[in-house]
Amino acid sequence: MKTLYFECNMGAAGDMLLGALYELCDRKEDFLRDMNAAFASYGAKLTVEPSVKCGIRGTHMRVLVDGHEEAAGGPGVREHGSTEPADAHADGNDHVHTHEETHTHATYRSVLETLGDLALPDEVKKNARAIYEQIGNAEAKVHGQTLEQIHFHEVGTIDALVDVTGCAYLLYLIAPDEILSSPIHVGSGFVQCAHGVLPVPAPATAELLKGIPFYTGSVTGELCTPTGAAILKHFVSHFGPMPPLAASSIGYGMGTRDFSIANCVRAFFGEKADLSSDANRGTETDEDGFPFDDCVLSISCNLDDMTGEAIGLATDILLAAGALDVYTIPLQMKKNRPGVLLTCLCKPEERDKFTALFFLHTTTRGVRYQIFERAKLESTVETRHTSYGDIRVKKSSGYGIEKEKAEFEDLKSIVMKHHYSISLDDIRRRAARPASLPKQHET
Repeated sequence: MKTLYFECNMGAAGDMLLGALYELCDRKEDFLRDMNAAFASYGAKLTVEPSVKCGIRGTHMRVLVDGHEEAAGGPGVREHGSTEPADAHADGNDHVHTHEETHTHATYRSVLETLGDLALPDEVKKNARAIYEQIGNAEAKVHGQTLEQIHFHEVGTIDALVDVTGCAYLLYLIAPDEILSSPIHVGSGFVQCAHGVLPVPAPATAELLKGIPFYTGSVTGELCTPTGAAILKHFVSHFGPMPPLAASSIGYGMGTRDFSIANCVRAFFGEKADLSSDANRGTETDEDGFPFDDCVLSISCNLDDMTGEAIGLATDILLAAGALDVYTIPLQMKKNRPGVLLTCLCKPEERDKFTALFFLHTTTRGVRYQIFERAKLESTVETRHTSYGDIRVKKSSGYGIEKEKAEFEDLKSIVMKHHYSISLDDIRRRAARPASLPKQHET
């Protein structure tokens, strides 16, 4: 499965997503030619600039309108609307737009008309319209208006239209089977925009991020813009940690502002690894041609502030939820505190379920993942009839090995039933010499 994963550790803005996707696209010349032809009547030109952040090379995408950076609410959207006093918008990624004394705002209908006139594939325009509908609904909710009443400010400018449409077109060209993303870092502090000084995330951005995991941090500024939030909300099917992915290409979309952390969106594109499928199992076999069987996920955390009773309960809950195994190991942790390593083994596809149980039933603030390839013997269970009663025996084979073991709970039950007058070894010997033909079941 061709999977695209966005890493949004420094937020997401339209131009940053555009830059990351551009680096992944193998039809770069076609993309630039088509985009610049589509927006030529608006005097807009999309250019590509190399950019370096913290020593990492990436791409910054810049839109010039009539040879200049566009003023918010500036030319290009064919609708005459209301005028408002001069103001400015600047976010943590330096998407700065300065209004002149008055300017024309874009309505939702005028944006749709502009998108409809573009000489681009219908699917691209359909996705761009859907993104603007999301932005419009968020703005309408925040301002207590209808979709038809709202006026776009920064997100209605031609450069924003190019960002949205460009992302939709690049995804059309790249054609991933699924699109995933990390939780989104939104920044912190306040941002000055067309309506005044607002907290981060700005209200419309916060509305767009409903249902999406996001977080604030130590970086001051607006790292996630409404355009970035809307693009991700429309295209991404799941937000969470990156799944096992064999990346064939990686793209870096750069912001303009410099931080101590690389200011970029990183995009990974490649084949999603289905660790439970035959295609991802080992190829080495024994003389009988028996391969190792599958992979398991190990989830673990260190605990130094839970009681033994609470850890025992968490262990029981994980096992009851279907964990393949759960175990604890004593640790000596920082500040000379005795602690416990709690580890759960489960199927890789159950990662989200067991991660949630870790956070709900332990005091940990983080868990670690490891994938292990697992070689297994093929197992069947026989029910053997003995003079003591039925005993289940598990038989295992593979890699030139054959072994069997009686089910301990059955042995224990027989010992107790006979008032401890017989030994486990005696019952095991009887189980090894069945008195009748066994009943077999697959495990």
